[in-house]
Amino acid sequence: MIKPITNKAMLIILSAPSGGGKTSIAKKLLKEDANLSLSISATTRKPRSGEQEGVDYFFVNRAEFDLLIAEDQLLESAEIYYNLYGTPKKNVERVLASGADLLFDIDSQGAYQIMNKMQERVLSIFILPPDIATLRERLEARGQDDIETLNLRIKLAQEEMEHAKNYQHVVINDNFDKAIHEIQAIIHKERQKREMHEDR
Repeated sequence: MIKPITNKAMLIILSAPSGGGKTSIAKKLLKEDANLSLSISATTRKPRSGEQEGVDYFFVNRAEFDLLIAEDQLLESAEIYYNLYGTPKKNVERVLASGADLLFDIDSQGAYQIMNKMQERVLSIFILPPDIATLRERLEARGQDDIETLNLRIKLAQEEMEHAKNYQHVVINDNFDKAIHEIQAIIHKERQKREMHEDR
């Protein structure tokens, strides 16, 4: 478990199928909200072009990741597309202790683990694409995958979208700016609610 925190800082979970836009949305939210900090995951995935150690991810090998699990140093962990991902507890504790809200760009596997362990602090938001055809277009536009991998991503995306019903809020990303404003309003409202609760 995470060390006890006495302030009202939140864990804000953003989930979406691959190509749903959650990473772009997370970057925009972080840029416009000084009280948000990004949760950085450890992963066994190889770095993509432009990704930086300790900024985008903590890149580790499978043995190092297994050790993090064995030593109970991860808040959550999951296997996605044959790679392991997990959230180091130390970073979560540090950010929450500072009073900032921590933003998670994470899939439902990891999200459920965080919801179960940190229920009182979690604000969960699921981002949906307008439809599967739009999702396919977005994934094709990335130019990262061959047709077999693309079809696998679409299949897994459809399965991932079934989890939306288990989140506190669902936002349709058919217009980027509109989705940003909607999520900002959700966060603002939740902060106000927590402020009022703390003042009582």
